[in-house]
Order: sequence, then structure tokens, then C-alpha cells
Amino acid sequence: MEFLSGLFELTGFGSITWQMLVMWCVVLGLFYLAVFKKFEPLLLVPIAFGALIANLPTEGVIETPPVALHSELDGVVTKVWIAEGQEIIEQQALLEIQDASGEIHAVMSRHSGSVAEVGVTEGQRVFFGKSLVVTAEREVGGLFYYLSQGIHLEIFPPLIFMGVGALTDFGPLIANPRMLLLGAAAQFGVFATFLGAVGLGFSSFQAAAIGIIGGADGPTSIFLANQLAPELLAPIAVAAYSYMALVPLLQPPIMKALTTEKERKIRMKSLRPVSRNEKLVFALVVTVLCVLLVPPATPLIGMLMFGNFLNVCGVTERLSKAAQNEVINVVTIFLGASVGITMTGQKFLQVETLKILGLGIVAFGVATAMGVLMAKLMNVFSKDKINPLIGSAGVSAVPMAARVSQVEGQKADPGNYLLMHAMGPNVAGVIGTAVVAGYFIATLGGH
Repeated sequence: MEFLSGLFELTGFGSITWQMLVMWCVVLGLFYLAVFKKFEPLLLVPIAFGALIANLPTEGVIETPPVALHSELDGVVTKVWIAEGQEIIEQQALLEIQDASGEIHAVMSRHSGSVAEVGVTEGQRVFFGKSLVVTAEREVGGLFYYLSQGIHLEIFPPLIFMGVGALTDFGPLIANPRMLLLGAAAQFGVFATFLGAVGLGFSSFQAAAIGIIGGADGPTSIFLANQLAPELLAPIAVAAYSYMALVPLLQPPIMKALTTEKERKIRMKSLRPVSRNEKLVFALVVTVLCVLLVPPATPLIGMLMFGNFLNVCGVTERLSKAAQNEVINVVTIFLGASVGITMTGQKFLQVETLKILGLGIVAFGVATAMGVLMAKLMNVFSKDKINPLIGSAGVSAVPMAARVSQVEGQKADPGNYLLMHAMGPNVAGVIGTAVVAGYFIATLGGH
């Protein structure tokens, strides 16, 4: 019996918790949506598998190597709550520093593990950059500790944007510039949800990161959450990608409720051809204008337009194909799995997570509705009528939202082709969401 007991202790069965069991059900739900319903499988499969690994008693996967926390200000250490060898959890207060104005700043742990070294004592004066505490779980970090640095160092989202830019044709937007208004209207969902999140008790940093879910743009949601609310990265990323995957289910009821059958049958004029030179100038002008107006949006807008320029210029075919295929595919695998690995039961199964998922639905619904309503408003003042269904494509789920507009339009009129028209607000939404994210960073300031 002792032998069998010893063998059992070597396994991970004794470490299974009820939170893990619940998360296994969540993982199965994500696999069902991805594999059997084919909702964004390229994203949901890596996320779901990462979440499965996160909720198993693993070794050598997510452990952190020795990490030093450095002082981010000059001041005096007033409290030290930890000692060498003590076990700590992520976001635990380790010590307090009082700055020259008398304000107290808490230094929080960034990882779970043990305290390897405490480099300061109470009453000691510290300066910017001073090593305060060294925490560690093992001498060498786990596999996903290093992979997830692509998120924490803000590498993966801009690379995804480069691939999206290389895959996207901005011609429909250039041919019909008023579609920018539909992309802008969808951003009302972001700001409405920001206000709602603040009302539910979230900080302005957290509310901004939650609100961007309304843009239906996973990489931007991750980028902003990492800057403003890293503690909410997992639920925000999962909500953003889940709702992106559910676009064909979530949008049609809103689109039908806000339009008449006559409006859904509107046929729009064919778009004029757009030259290569126009597309090249557009990429450069948008880059310059957006960076000048909202500098923090540079990593997203810059890489989006860089990828598009590679595709349009006609002399970098190999680079364009690499951005469209190898680069974006590899980054999508690592990004999705790194998001999934953050979905541990202890973090995910909280009331806060349910609030975020609920607010995400609100954000997505308001963004869809505002795009449709803006199209209806534009029809009041325009001779060339817009089919309001394409307004829903103002959310930046490219190109799925545009396809939904096409499908719903053909249900009303099988001979109506809205896809290219819907791509205008769709790509405008991508630009708009990135600019709004930059605005939040500029006004609130990243952590």
C-alpha cells in the first residue's frame, strides 16, 4: 500500500481542484465552437488548448525564473511585508514606498512563487531603478513563461496587425470614403461600455480595456489590456475572441431588429476601381495622420499599414506572402496558446470575469447597433442609399462581419452582393479601434 501511495503522490491526480474541473468544461465549450461550429478555429483552438494546459497540474510550463522588481520612483520604504523564502501570489502587496509628496505607493508581485531575495529594509531610501525584491519559482522559467513574453512585451499584437494589413484590401474604403463614418459609429460601443464598466466599479484603466471588446478586435484588446489592466488580460482576451467567433450568431438579430425588409433589399452602386498608387498613398497618409494624432497607436496602425504596403507595392511579393501566411500563422498559434495559459481556474472563475463577459456582450451589441443606425441616418441626407446591413461591419472582425452583412443581405434579396461594400466599414473599424486604443493609452497612461 505504501508503494501504491507513493506512486499516487508522484502523479498529478491529487492536485486536481474543483476550479480545474469547471475550466475543463469551459475548454470543451471552446473546442465545440471551434471544431464543430467552425467559429474562428484558428484562434479558439490554440486558446482552448492553452487553457487546458493551464488547468492541469503541470511542471516546467508556466513557472517563472528569478525576476527582480525595481523601484519605479524615488522615495523611502515605509513597509516591508515579506521575507526571504516566503511564498507569494500574483498581485500580492510586497512593500510600500513613500514619495517626496508623501503619497504611498504599493509594490505588487507580478508572479506567484517564492521570495528569493529582499533587497531593502524599512526606512531605507531608494531611487528609480533600485532592485527591491527578487521572486522565483525555479532557476529556469517554464516554456509558456517565455512564449507569453510576446504578449507582455507587446510583440504579438502588432505582428498580427502586419499580417492583417497584408491580407486586407483598402480599395472599398478608398472608393467610398464615407464608410469611415460607419467604422467610427461602431466605436460608440467602446465608449458606452467604458462608462458602464466604471459604473460597475472598475477603474478607468480596467474600464478602457474592457470597453475595447466592442471593437471586436482581439489583438487590440490584448494590446490595450496589457498596457492598462494586465490583471484582466485573460477574461478580456477570451471575451474578445469568443465574441469575434460568435459574430454570425450575435449580429443578425440586431441587424434585423433595426432594419426593415425594404432597407435590407437596398442595392448599392458598384464601386469604382482603385489604382495601386491610390492604395500606396492611402497607406502612407493614414500612417502619418494617425501617428501624429495618436502616437500611442503607432505599433498597431504602423504595422497594419506596413503589411498593406508590402502587399500593394507589387515589388515585395515574397515578404507579403510571408506576412500573410508564415508570420501570421506562427504568431497566431503562440498568441492564442499564451492567452489560454492565463485562464487558470483561480483567476477566471470570479464574479469580475462574469461582469467582463456581460459587458463584452453589451459592447458588441451597441457597436453593431450604432453602425446600422449611422447608415440609416446617412440615408436621410444621401441620394446614393446605403444598405444599413453593412453598418454592422463597422466592428473590426475582418472579414467575418462583412460576410455576415453579405449573408443577411442575400436572405432579403438573393441577387444582392454587399461583401465589397461591407469591407469598407470593416477595415475602417480596424483603424478606428486601433486609434481609440491609442487614445485611451494617451489619456490614461499605460502601467
